[in-house]
Formats: sequence, structure tokens, C-alpha cells
Amino acid sequence: MFTTSSKKQKTNFFCITLNLYYLCSIIHDEKRAEMELTLDLNKRYTYADYLTWMDDVRRELIEGFIKLFPAPRPAHAEVSYNITWNLGAILKKNKGKCKVYYAPFDVRLPKNGETAHNKIYTVVQPDICVICDLTKIDSRGCCGAPDMIIEIISPSTGKRDFTDKFVLYEEAGVKEYWIVYPDSKAITVFLLQDDGKYDAGCVFELEGQVPVHIFGGTPIDLDDIFPV
Repeated sequence: MFTTSSKKQKTNFFCITLNLYYLCSIIHDEKRAEMELTLDLNKRYTYADYLTWMDDVRRELIEGFIKLFPAPRPAHAEVSYNITWNLGAILKKNKGKCKVYYAPFDVRLPKNGETAHNKIYTVVQPDICVICDLTKIDSRGCCGAPDMIIEIISPSTGKRDFTDKFVLYEEAGVKEYWIVYPDSKAITVFLLQDDGKYDAGCVFELEGQVPVHIFGGTPIDLDDIFPV
């Protein structure tokens, strides 16, 4: 049975613990804000720098330069889930060896075989990627080109997906690149050709199907991707 004194001591201990928790939270938020403010968007960084940014802000490095992007809209998130689920179902049905990952998942794209952290200047977080060479997967994500990458268009990332990332994925050797439009319920599929360049792209829309070429053309119904 607690005495009045022991109850008071327990209450004081609880209050001290609670105050320390809030104090630590404030210090963490201040340090995070300070970290955000000290990053120069005009400076070129490496993956080694990227690993030191211990906050909750989502960033990518494209050729060493920071690119920020906001949280996805509900339609974006729903489409991402639907595509991921369908790709997973295909793999499960066919007992495939590939793995499907969705953002946030770091993909490092080194150049000239330079895999040291301070030699990598591009780190992206595709909305969805499929990796069949499992040796590329490590504790930090993927080092090297996935077999397939899917980016879901949003107002803030559309230009980047069509320009910067298109070139990056082509140069890295990503075999299949999808750009998905949640608003118009369409998908453009680009396939890497023998010359190392993407083709002109093929658009899939309305109530049709989109083939997954890295899985032998296995189709996914567009109705299973886009919310009604």
C-alpha cells in the first residue's frame, strides 16, 4: 500500500520524466529545423552527406543536387498501393524471384562502378521499383538500376519525372519505366532498347490493360489500378 509520501514521489518522478520527454522533443525539432536550414539547394552533395541528414524530410539527390517533394495525395497513395499489390500478386502466382519495393526506399545510381558513398551523387526514391538481381539489395536499399521503376505523377514532380528521372533511368539501364497519371487514369510505358535508349513510349488508358514486360507481358487491368 502506497503512503502519501510515496505517491507524491511517484507523481514527481512521472512529471520529471514527462518534462524530459517534451524537452528532448523540442531539442530534436530544433535540431531538425537547424539541419533543414543549413542545407544549400545550390550545393552538390554525395550519398555520404545524404546519410547524415537524420530528419524526417523526404529528399532525393539528382546528380548531387537536393530535390524535395511533399507527401503524396490520397489518389497518389491509393494508386501506388494498387500497383504494388498487383505486382506482388503476379510474383506470388508465378513464384518469381524479384522483389517489389515502394517509397520511401533508397535507390543509389552510381556511375562508372564507383560505389563508395562519397562517390555516389544520385539517390532517388521511386514510388515503386522492381528488383530482380537481388545482389543489388543491401541494408540501405538498392545499389544499381532496378529492372523496373514506376513514378506516379503529381503537380510538384511531373516535370522531374519526365525530364531528370527519364534521363537518369535511361542512363542507368532501367529496363521498364512507367509514368502514371492518377487524374487522367493513364500510364505511359517506356522500354529500354538495344541501343540503351527508351522507345517513344506507349500509352495505356480507359478500361484496358497494361502489360508488365519484365514479367513476360503479364497484364494488369487498369480498373485494378485506378480508384473509381
